[in-house]
Order: sequence, then C-alpha cells, then structure tokens
Amino acid sequence: MSLWTVLLAAGSGTRLAKASGGVKKQFLSVGGRPLYWKALTAFAKSPDVAGVVVVFAPGDLAEAARELAGYLDVSHPGLPVLTAAGGARRQDSVKNGLDALPREARLVLIHDAARPFVDAGLIARVADALAAGRKAVIPTLPVTDTVKQVDGDTVTATLPRHRLAAVQTPQGFDLALLRAAYAHAGADFDVTDDASLVEHYGQPVFTVPGAPRNMKITHPEDLSSLAEAAAPLLPVTGYGYDVHRYADSQKPGKQPPRPMKLGGYPILGAPEVLAHSDGDVLLHALTDAVLGCVAGGDIGRLFPDSNPDFDNMASGVFLSEALLAAKAKGLTITHVDLTIIAQIPKISPHAEAIRLNVAALLGLNKEQVNLKATTEEGLGFTGEKKGIKAVALVTGWRRP
Repeated sequence: MSLWTVLLAAGSGTRLAKASGGVKKQFLSVGGRPLYWKALTAFAKSPDVAGVVVVFAPGDLAEAARELAGYLDVSHPGLPVLTAAGGARRQDSVKNGLDALPREARLVLIHDAARPFVDAGLIARVADALAAGRKAVIPTLPVTDTVKQVDGDTVTATLPRHRLAAVQTPQGFDLALLRAAYAHAGADFDVTDDASLVEHYGQPVFTVPGAPRNMKITHPEDLSSLAEAAAPLLPVTGYGYDVHRYADSQKPGKQPPRPMKLGGYPILGAPEVLAHSDGDVLLHALTDAVLGCVAGGDIGRLFPDSNPDFDNMASGVFLSEALLAAKAKGLTITHVDLTIIAQIPKISPHAEAIRLNVAALLGLNKEQVNLKATTEEGLGFTGEKKGIKAVALVTGWRRP
C-alpha cells in the first residue's frame, strides 16, 4: 500500500533562537542545505516511501516553498514532494499535512524535521511493521536515567524505569486510523506526538527499536552535532612497515630477545625476536599505519626505544594510544589490510586467531580486517630466516 511521509518543519524553534541568530532550526544550514532537506533526502532514499509532504509555518510557506523548488531543480530526490501550511499546534500541522496527501496514500510516516539524522534502517523498521499489519508504530529507546515524578521541588514517586521508553519519530500509521483518531480527539485534546491520539482513541500502539543517533535538535548545545554533520568527511589511508631480527640470527643485537607475538597473539615455538618492547612486528606496523591516517608521525616518535619505561611494553598499549590520538583527530577506521612476511614460522595455523585479535583491538568486525602471509622465496633478510617483516594498510574517514 502507498506509504507517504509528512515532514513537519513548522516549529518556531524558540529554545534555539538566540544561539542560531534567530534562524528557525528547520532552516539551519547543514552542508549548504537547510535542516529539513537532510531529513527529506533520508526518506526519499527509502524504497518504501512513495512521496513526501513538507509542512511549513504559514508565514514561512511562500519563501520556503520557493527555496525547496530550487533545491528540487538542482537535485530532485526522484519522488513527489508537496508542501502544506502548518497550524497553531503540532497536531494542527500534522492534520494539514494529512489533508495534503494524495488519494492513493494508505499509510503515513510522521517525522520531525528537527531530527535530521534519521537513517534508512529506522525508516525500514517502521515501514516493515506497517506492512506486516501493525496500524500504529513508534520507534523507542530504553530510558537509562532514573525518572522521578515531582511536584514543584518535591519528589512524589520514582517511576519504574523498565516500563518507560523514550519516543522518537518517524511514527507510522494506517492513514484511516490516524484520521479517525484526530476526529475522535477533537480540538481541545493537546498532544506532543501522534501516537497519543491513537492511544486516546483506544487503539494499540506498537514499538520498534529506535536509533540513538536520531536525536532531536532542540537546545543550543545540540548545534555541535549539526556542525559535525556539516563538516566534510575526507577519505584517508595510512601505511605502516616494521621489521624485527630473530635472536638466533647469528648477529646479536643491542636489544633483548622476546617471545614472538603477532597481533597480540603469542606464537609458540617461533623464534624469539630482538626488541625493546615486546617486539610485536605486526602491531608496530599497524600503529604506524593508524598514525599515518592523521599525520601523527610514527611509533618511534611517540614511544622511543631509548625510554626505559617502554621496556618489554605490550605493543597493544602503543596501538591503543595511537587509536586515541587518531580518534581525537576525527578518524573512523573502515578497513585494515595486513601482510606478514616471514620464511619461518608458518603463519597459516595462527592466521585466524591473529585476525580476530587485531579486530578486537581495533573495535572492528572481523570482516573489516584482512590478514595475509607470504615468504620471500628464500631471498633476502627474511628468506634467510634472519627475521620477520609486517606491512599494514589502514583506510578510513576523517573530518578535517
């Protein structure tokens, strides 16, 4: 059945007015487009949505409709986009939006334009529940804080948190049911969400999991989320390389021998490596690759082998510190490709354990970590079984 979205962009935004210079939040710029456009395009990308009605305040309608038409000329989302005038209350704006829907609409999603971070998964969850026969569906999140009922400055009750939920939009409805709920409520019943009208009508409302990122822009401090969203994401790549000599390579080193670890995983029976730290050649290469993504120098600059504090230090600590520094610079890692180069030991029996351990250290799914091993056919440093090398390539996104 035809599913349409009513996108509410008719609010006054009084709580944000001072911080935004008097600009209503639905018209704040995000990447060169108003806030409501970001929400609109999310619904336009959903294969379940047949069209969108954008509801603007009466005083904004003419100018906003012209602006919207300009955006549609430049980058039309590929589905019908209509406009309607809002009303005095939120529910009046919703009703006007419902009145603007075409005759073929049978299901409707009601969404607040002040929630610009709605995603395809959330839209699909609500739409799928409607398609399965639910006639009123809302996304919810668990309440993590203890909630008190108060009278003035006095607590009158502690509410059972396990029975409470924070409600988001989009809320989905059978259109006939929602119109009947509006008619039943009349003009004097005020609500803050449309599900309340259905509850008042005596019909059940069902839930689907909400999305923590689907926050509502309400307070001045929420503007930082908009600034972050507006900043472009830059694709980045970091390359790392490291090598360690084996302790029995007939050429003693200045550093003590360490039991071999690769990716934090102990390789029993393997040659010992000479190293100031624990000598994990794979994590050393990976640490350099992470730092490379944010122009953060190299492992030797951050953790010099001249510092006795790092004697036999677990290389996972180096990686953890590099990840913290990279995260502070806005890095999100999306994929890691690792190569171990050694004539001995044989890596294949340990490859999956190493891969899983590296994924855990990075906080990634194992599908985001690839591990390869190769020899150098008896040639050179590793081919002569004098040591081991590792190469790491990290890809991701970073905000400038």
